[in-house]
Amino acid sequence: METNNSKTTATLIHLSALSQYFIPFGNFIFPIIIWSSSKDKSTYIDAQGKQSINFHLSLLLYSFIMALIAVPLFFVSVFSKANYVTLNHGDFLIEDFNMTEVSGLLVTAIVIVCVFFLLKVLEFFLIIYASVKTSNGYDFKYPLTINFLK
Repeated sequence: METNNSKTTATLIHLSALSQYFIPFGNFIFPIIIWSSSKDKSTYIDAQGKQSINFHLSLLLYSFIMALIAVPLFFVSVFSKANYVTLNHGDFLIEDFNMTEVSGLLVTAIVIVCVFFLLKVLEFFLIIYASVKTSNGYDFKYPLTINFLK
């Protein structure tokens, strides 16, 4: 049975990740601060802090991978059909630019962007769900998480 103090601290670790909507990288900064200052007090706080940090590190990795795939696919598919005319001093002009021939690469990039936004919505609801579970004293494990901290 966990004490009310450890349940509250674990809940605060999960809820502090919502600060990412106001402060860049707040989903890393505040959970790490709360977890590192309280991890020695309870194994429950330690486990929930690691879960939260691992989840957000995993999402960061997934976001980087999706960006590395989607951004080049988007630019290649959009600008591969354009005609370039060289002007004075190395400047160029794009002529006959149209999007009538949508390629599979562009569709793939759009799907990846949609998956990214779906992942962000899922992240928001999982943070709320984890906070509710930990406030009731249950051990919560995020799905799609790579265990960086063990």
